[in-house]
Amino acid sequence: MRRADRLFDIIQALRGTTQPTTAAALAQKLEVTPRTIYRDIATLQARRIPIEGEPGLGYFLRKGFDLPTMMFTMEEIEAITVGANLVQRIRDPKLQEAAESVLNKLQHTVPKELRSYLASPRFYVSEGDAVRPEGIELLDVRNAIRTCRKISISYIDEQQRRSQRTIWPVATVYYVDVTLIAAWCELRGDYRHFRADRIVQSKVLEDRFAADSSAMMAEWMATRSQKS
Repeated sequence: MRRADRLFDIIQALRGTTQPTTAAALAQKLEVTPRTIYRDIATLQARRIPIEGEPGLGYFLRKGFDLPTMMFTMEEIEAITVGANLVQRIRDPKLQEAAESVLNKLQHTVPKELRSYLASPRFYVSEGDAVRPEGIELLDVRNAIRTCRKISISYIDEQQRRSQRTIWPVATVYYVDVTLIAAWCELRGDYRHFRADRIVQSKVLEDRFAADSSAMMAEWMATRSQKS
């Protein structure tokens, strides 16, 4: 998480409570250390954000503080809101949390006359049918893609045959009813799609693959187009 995003999230967390919130509670929520929270609060206070309190007792945001508004057209707000709700259909917990965070940020930063629309949007997005994977964390997959790390997986195919694979993850592929991991498979020597819900065990390895991830993405897209 970027520091700017974390500072915003601290303000949002303090805004949403009537009781002082300790640095330890904020640290747990934002997955950082209490020391980091103390530094961030000092930074916010130096920027004249009216945060009051002290270490050990907790912090609160003085009433009446509001963030500067962000200017969006109605169409832009609809695009963001529909997109965030579509993300919430997929079974990726961290992305679902991020989508909820986006909507929460919008609620507090768009002009007041548009906030009622965000609270009660005029559209409906149906529930997704994808099964939440148990044998792999999709957050770990996305991190492995960004850092070019190999993943060892234990995989069960359609015929219930179990195999051990080492893959080079290229992309996460989200459909309404299933989540796939597109990857180069060392066993098959080719690109393969692995259903996330059929992975029973996984481990992100220290080994990195040397191939350029952008080039791999383009290559995978090309092979995907040829097969469709």
